[in-house]
Amino acid sequence: MKIFVTGASGFVGGAYVKDAAERHELSAMSRTEASDAKVRTLGATPVRSALGEVTPEQIGGAQAIVHCAAFVEKWGPWADFWRVNVEGTRQLLDAAKRAGVKRFIHIGTEAALFHGQPMRGVDETYPLALKSPYPYSRTKAHAEKAVREANDPANDFTTIVLRPRMIWGPDDQTILPAVKAMIAKGRFAWIDGGRIRTSTTYIGNLVQAIELAHGAGRGGEAYFVLDGEPVVFKEFLTRLAAADGFQLPEKQIPGAVVRTIAFTGETLWRLLALSGAPPLTRFEADIMSNDCILSDAKARKEMGYLPRFSIDQGLAAVTSRQHWRLYT
Repeated sequence: MKIFVTGASGFVGGAYVKDAAERHELSAMSRTEASDAKVRTLGATPVRSALGEVTPEQIGGAQAIVHCAAFVEKWGPWADFWRVNVEGTRQLLDAAKRAGVKRFIHIGTEAALFHGQPMRGVDETYPLALKSPYPYSRTKAHAEKAVREANDPANDFTTIVLRPRMIWGPDDQTILPAVKAMIAKGRFAWIDGGRIRTSTTYIGNLVQAIELAHGAGRGGEAYFVLDGEPVVFKEFLTRLAAADGFQLPEKQIPGAVVRTIAFTGETLWRLLALSGAPPLTRFEADIMSNDCILSDAKARKEMGYLPRFSIDQGLAAVTSRQHWRLYT
């Protein structure tokens, strides 16, 4: 199958391309020479473009699109989040339809439901946070809404949304690098003792779900993709850090204090127009201090999804830094 991928230089897109290159003919959006080189190394043909500017000709007769790219910075103007996550997705949907693409797989997130609340026992009937106070959450919610509404069976255009939670594994560019940076600056502490419970998604299980989504799932629907039962955050992150060869401090801080620090920091940054990002954002403080327990029953029933990798297997891959393959 010919597939066009966005975000191939990132964690999720790169993992998918690496795994799928031997099964499919892949092209991938690329914005720089460095990205071109990485895309080629992974096994895809780079196509120089950017979200909001992709043409049907650049999609090049692909039968499917795997849309992994997003603006995921911890801090930035609302306009940047909206331009990339929402307008970029809408433009890509339009280009895909004009190019004759049959299937559009969008990598969403549980954050699209989040407006500061605990999430427990959440399934796909839970409403999108279209008015979330956090730019990432709100724009990912609107992007998902656009993808689901673009589903058009009459014209043989199927859209599927996959929602992982806290993606982890070899080559992670978010969780472990962020933790290490906080430790280096003396800022790491367990919020409320790290007692929250959370669902997780190992990168290999997400790649498996993407492959399934090429032929399974109902058009216009969203599906949580998870490792299985939720984990206690402190226990999981401690094991993940150990697998990567370092230990986490035992320092703790109350959630109320963290949220106050984040709110104060954001307020100062906006009022004083300070450069860079505040030490902690409200989104980070809130999402790290609330339970996030999700259900993947729908993906199991409708897509035939069953996580191929256990948490123990994923941790072993982090330790060995071995790259896995699903089907080869």
